[in-house]
Amino acid sequence: MSHTLYLAEQLIAQPSVTPDDAQCQALVQARLAPLGFEFETIASGPDNFRVTNLWAVRRSTFKGFRPVAQAESAPAASKLIAFAGHTDVVPTGPLAQWTSDPFTPTHRDGKLFGRGASDMKTSIAAFVVAVEEYVAAQPDTPLSIALLLTSDEEGPSVDGTVVVCKLLQERGERIDYCIVGEPTSVERTGDMVKNGRRGSMSGKLTIRGVQGHIAYPQLAKNPIHMAMPALAELVAIEWDAGNAFFQPTSWQMSNIHAGTGANNVIPGTVVVDFNFRFCTESTPDGLQKRVHEVLDRHGLGYDIQWTVGGLPFLTTPGTLVEAVRKAIHAETGLDTELSTTGGTSDARFIAQICPQVIECGPPNASIHKIDEHIAVADIEPLKNIYRRTLENLASHP
Repeated sequence: MSHTLYLAEQLIAQPSVTPDDAQCQALVQARLAPLGFEFETIASGPDNFRVTNLWAVRRSTFKGFRPVAQAESAPAASKLIAFAGHTDVVPTGPLAQWTSDPFTPTHRDGKLFGRGASDMKTSIAAFVVAVEEYVAAQPDTPLSIALLLTSDEEGPSVDGTVVVCKLLQERGERIDYCIVGEPTSVERTGDMVKNGRRGSMSGKLTIRGVQGHIAYPQLAKNPIHMAMPALAELVAIEWDAGNAFFQPTSWQMSNIHAGTGANNVIPGTVVVDFNFRFCTESTPDGLQKRVHEVLDRHGLGYDIQWTVGGLPFLTTPGTLVEAVRKAIHAETGLDTELSTTGGTSDARFIAQICPQVIECGPPNASIHKIDEHIAVADIEPLKNIYRRTLENLASHP
């Protein structure tokens, strides 16, 4: 059994349903401690939703650096690459529908089954073993290496990575490169990486009318009827045209609530939940302004509660993207596809303090599903991609 597979099975066996870390991070610490890592555990959140975060760093002791004034080609300080991920998993769903226990790592048909197998305990195992192999080969590496792990990615994501990033920013700690181990691939590990993600902004719109008897509509104001023209206009708007990296911004309604439960009462309010997935061509303030302009033009009485879930981020091809591309091609022969599709991830927080962030992980077809799994044949290549990326970054001038 490979070291990566063994650690992945150990992690899967921990029932770390968000926000419970279930000692996953302790397993990681035990592996990294002999390599000279320093550890900081950052707990956050209320007692009934306690989140465990881990910041682990191995500072470079490389002696080859010289002041820039002496040699312009030599870096003045070591670069820091962080591997980031989450130890928490989503709930299992009905246990009776699982072919095998979700927290008992099980092999069938060349696949490893268990909750978190793809999202994303195998990536964490691959991080750790890649670092072990790299440091064993280059103990005096010019790279500083960190791991940022949280148990609050599948939950509200308010006490996890965002808290660590804020702390690092307050202390003036720099991250130069970051690889988030989210499952980004489609058919084979390495066929797709995410070099950006759209932003997410939600709104809860309450439109006010006047409640009344449905037989006397002249004595009431039906907020559902009043809302429809404005909502239709919002649906039809082209918010932006996107760009070379992003799809156009989209606006979607997810829920509409109205009524008293009786079929003879005109409701007094209608509540509409909606969400923007927006690209770098739009801003939260600009989108909010345009929504208000439409609602005001239709003369509606309303309130909106806005929630910005995350800003868009983009890492254009450069040092990190090329290091990962080169690693993937060397390991798999694939020319990876850069993509910004999909939902949000903790990369949105890291991108606020790190100029180059990408997501690179295994295939995502089974994530959050019953019988989540990963092909065993995808595990070692993933570890090797991470190790080769370290090697490529260390050799970059």
